[in-house]
Amino acid sequence: MKIEILGSGCPKCRQLYENTEKAIKAMGLEAEVIKVEDINKITDYGIMMTPGFVVDGDVKSVGSVLSSDEIIALIK
Repeated sequence: MKIEILGSGCPKCRQLYENTEKAIKAMGLEAEVIKVEDINKITDYGIMMTPGFVVDGDVKSVGSVLSSDEIIALIK
């Protein structure tokens, strides 16, 4: 599983990254979590508001900091 956190590195993006790490650990999953800060790659997904949350190339959330529980629900 590949999870991408799209954003400029702002506090919301960092929080989403941390929440994602917690969710992955809680689920016992093997997943690659990547921070994507390149604006061109972010806009390639059609995202105009960050943070973005992408699982295996599928945009799951835009513009909000998901909690660990919300992330778990999206991944299941």
